[in-house]
Amino acid sequence: MHSVKEKVSNAASAAKAHVETYKANLEEKAEKATARTHEEKDIAHQRRKAKEAEANMNLHLEKAEHAAEKLHGKHHVLGHDSVAGAYGGHHHAPVGMAGQTTTTTTTGTIPGTVHPTAGTTAPTNPLGGHLYGHNKHL
Repeated sequence: MHSVKEKVSNAASAAKAHVETYKANLEEKAEKATARTHEEKDIAHQRRKAKEAEANMNLHLEKAEHAAEKLHGKHHVLGHDSVAGAYGGHHHAPVGMAGQTTTTTTTGTIPGTVHPTAGTTAPTNPLGGHLYGHNKHL
């Protein structure tokens, strides 16, 4: 479903870019018709080129937004925020943080990170280098 939406959105953006290019071409013709010198005609041509380049830039920006929306739609889980995935989707507390409570402030502090005004914190990965749940003998 997301791929179809992305393709339709890209097609709409491309059509919009073509319309902008067509308008720039018509404006250039009108300016050239009223131009009296070769320099004025050259300026009209350069304006058309700039408008076409801007239309293409907008097209590529919109395509990137559509791809990002598609990607975000695939990975979005209802009820979870993006910070929950910072630890690989595990809900375990990092080493050194067990038994401590962390609060999220308006600055968006993530547990295990160093605040510029704070001292050092414990590493967020296990000291042995093993991930959680991979050693049956612990």
